[in-house]
Amino acid sequence: MSYSDEEYTRLQKAGKRHLWMHFSRHGSYDDAHDIPIITKGDGMYVWDAKGRKYLDGLAGLFVVQAGHGRQELAEAAAKQAAELSFFPIWTFAHPNAIELAERIAAYAPGDLNRVFFTTGGGEAVETAWKAAKQYFKLTGKPLKTKVISRQIAYHGTPHGALSITGIPALKQMFEPLVPSTVHVPNTNFYRAPEHGDNLDDFSIWAADQIEHAILAEGPDTVAAVFLEPVQNAGGCFPPPPGYFQRVREICDRHDVLLVSDEVICAFGRLGEMFGATRYDYVPDMITCAKGLTSGYSPLGAMIATDRVMEPFLQGDNSFAHGYTFGGHPVSTAVAMANLDIFEREKLNENVRNNEAAFRATLEKLLDLDIVGDVRGDGFFYGIELVKDKATKETFDDDESERLLRGFLSKALFENGLYCRADDRGDPVIQLSPPIIADQSHFDEMESILRSVLTEAQGHL
Repeated sequence: MSYSDEEYTRLQKAGKRHLWMHFSRHGSYDDAHDIPIITKGDGMYVWDAKGRKYLDGLAGLFVVQAGHGRQELAEAAAKQAAELSFFPIWTFAHPNAIELAERIAAYAPGDLNRVFFTTGGGEAVETAWKAAKQYFKLTGKPLKTKVISRQIAYHGTPHGALSITGIPALKQMFEPLVPSTVHVPNTNFYRAPEHGDNLDDFSIWAADQIEHAILAEGPDTVAAVFLEPVQNAGGCFPPPPGYFQRVREICDRHDVLLVSDEVICAFGRLGEMFGATRYDYVPDMITCAKGLTSGYSPLGAMIATDRVMEPFLQGDNSFAHGYTFGGHPVSTAVAMANLDIFEREKLNENVRNNEAAFRATLEKLLDLDIVGDVRGDGFFYGIELVKDKATKETFDDDESERLLRGFLSKALFENGLYCRADDRGDPVIQLSPPIIADQSHFDEMESILRSVLTEAQGHL
């Protein structure tokens, strides 16, 4: 819906005075610069308070898998709220939590049969680390507490999850954080010149860096390895062939738990319910959130194997951890309805059937001098921007600031595309549309990107 000038002015004034927005430079919102206010969503599009329409190229924040404006998801929430609005799952249960846990376990690979509900992804990551620590204490290996993750990887904002995160700039202002985290190279093949064109050698090298870290820290001190199926920060790094199989062997050799952080990658983003299924590996735990409800209500989960759960079933042992709103009745009802849509409309199949067309459409942009690489899988892609295509020279910090925040973010939005221009690593544009997207939406994204990136080249 659009607002009158008077209502719009009131919202801007109130927002600038009272709303503390997340990851936002509030100093940039002065009298001459308004806060973007989104008021409506329908299918692949959202509208702002002035009635302007935008293609949602990021699914909100890698979230709105089934698209905006799904009436049945709103109705599922309303029906459940009228019947049982809230009850905790602290020693109690309610039917939705039980049935959703059963359904998620059926989708999960291997024997990941136990579901611990949270309200979001960072909480799910926090839960997995705490579960790993207590698991090893209960099984007689109390020194196994450390976590290995990858450079530039983002795993969340709680203190533990932020410690696992491999982006120094996001961490410095909150240090000291939780100790005992180690970061190894990621799978950015575009920035691995020593491996030339040999993806198989790169795969072995990248996986072996995890074993080197385990051995350097001491296998009796390492509890878990946290990896995203496709790493988000840095611009969508897919795993090279055989990477996860080798990591699984390394973890098994040293009795280290493998955690697949699928807060973004689960529930259709890669054309499967779980990224682990896409890349054919079975982790010890999966963390997920976002697409589980398509964003219509907050919900996350940590899913564990029978092996991880087993010591918590003994005697009077208890996992002394939980969240007031974890497994909320309304959120779990929405998740069940969302998964009904997945199955009825074959949303995973839509991704698998169209991912090659999505890639091919985005790869048309490689004819632009500023586009160095297009990478990703499913409906999850990053476009890396470069200063010199032949040498892969990237932009310095000042150039990146002027390119991304000074021009691209605003220009893309003004041209009708909501996506992410990001420099956590080298400068990239990320695209992660609702998984109902088709060729017409791919073409619209490519057209807007081409126009804006061509203009960006002129500025540079």
